[in-house]
Amino acid sequence: MSNHLFDAIRKGVQPEAPFIETKAGQTWSYGDMLSLSARLANTLVGLDVIPGDRVAVQVEKSPEALMLYLACVRAGAVYLPLNTAYTLTELDYFIGDAEPRLVVCSPKSREGLEPIAAAHDARVETLDDKGGGSLMEAAAGAPTEFTDIARGPDDLAAILYTSGTTGRSKGAMLTHDNLLSNALTLREYWRFARNDRLIHALPIFHTHGLFVASNVTLISGASMYFLPKFDAEEALDLMATSTVMMGVPTFYVRLVQSPRLTREATARMRLFISGSAPLLAETHRQFQAMTGQAILERYGMTETNMNTSNPYDGERIAGTVGFPLPGVSLRVTDPESGAAIADGDTGMIEVKGPNVFNGYWRMPEKTRAEFRDDGFFITGDLGRIDERGYVHIVGRGKDLVISGGYNVYPKEVETEIDQIEGVEESAVIGVPHPDLGEGVTAVVVRKPQAAVDERAILLHLEPRLARYKQPKRILFLDELPRNTMGKVQKNILRQTYENLYRP
Repeated sequence: MSNHLFDAIRKGVQPEAPFIETKAGQTWSYGDMLSLSARLANTLVGLDVIPGDRVAVQVEKSPEALMLYLACVRAGAVYLPLNTAYTLTELDYFIGDAEPRLVVCSPKSREGLEPIAAAHDARVETLDDKGGGSLMEAAAGAPTEFTDIARGPDDLAAILYTSGTTGRSKGAMLTHDNLLSNALTLREYWRFARNDRLIHALPIFHTHGLFVASNVTLISGASMYFLPKFDAEEALDLMATSTVMMGVPTFYVRLVQSPRLTREATARMRLFISGSAPLLAETHRQFQAMTGQAILERYGMTETNMNTSNPYDGERIAGTVGFPLPGVSLRVTDPESGAAIADGDTGMIEVKGPNVFNGYWRMPEKTRAEFRDDGFFITGDLGRIDERGYVHIVGRGKDLVISGGYNVYPKEVETEIDQIEGVEESAVIGVPHPDLGEGVTAVVVRKPQAAVDERAILLHLEPRLARYKQPKRILFLDELPRNTMGKVQKNILRQTYENLYRP
């Protein structure tokens, strides 16, 4: 048996072909990728990582960090990327739940992570954003050849934690074929080829930057500018020698603010892709007016990779996410009964296909609850299919907030706020935000005579929650709106504050 995912990557490899160029001017060929991923795979085996073991990784973006992902695939390990903004409290949960054999972190985080890892029998190694750290030191002397561990289509390749729509973060189990099938489909659908060069300014602890951007590049034998973060002026400079950009709506908001965004500046670019959060129709229209190119918006999620895409050839309609990808079945059902509803009506989006994950890590009951008997996955997103077959995402069945492309589950934020002295209760909602898609917003009721204010709450949350989970604003009411059953009516709060972040 072969290594299902890496064997497919290897088929596209021309060792001398360029793979990565960094902001610092470093260049990596595909041959370099094979050598370093082999060194790291040998190092993992030397650290007693065996097939099926989890390797948790919380490091800054770097070519070496991407090679570590590939090394895990080659060694048969299960890659577990963790947001660099997660606090030690949050990491304690993830490490305790996933029970990784190895935790890789930045050198500055080692001291704080050591006791957490030790409590869960995990070893800690380090990797910094310049290619240094204890893991790289160990890899320096390792062989540049590695016999890839046999892994089949249904073997786990990664676990990505997602808040989903209810409860604490859940580990979405993604198999070799989940990742490979989606990469192959996107390569064909978006017409990727060896001569493409991608502007990659996304994080690689998230599905978008790690699996969509990186895997599609690898499967195509294409190359990429690998940037630590997005800068609009830098992206505009790179467009002269690039062909594709993948981004979140914030990227495009920044670009249309630049007078340098013109037809001439983007003449060499063949494709701009947006995802991870809704793109405002206004941004879509403004970008097209300035460049003559329509942004291609698509729809995916951690559990499924990509489900739909606006067409490569054909009309890309603002406010829609296009059509189901080849091999993906999508339907809209009644949220309560699960019965099919007519096109044009709004209901729950359900999907089925080789891209759909294998279930939630160690949560068999939750997994069963999220799948229909015929294998369709209940996404938690509300949507409709119009008369032309385009899919529209109109909201979420629960109260999940997507801010800057990251999932924020309100209950987690509310729990932290409600612990603050002087707070009676809180409700966290997502409010339309021009940069982030949705801004995390907290509505708080104070206890009688309490003096707690916005600044005090934000200071309390700063060390306890990742930055993207922290509210952009704290608002105060005498009481929260409730229905006759006593449930807080967050829809009323969202309507009340829908213009909060508008200029």
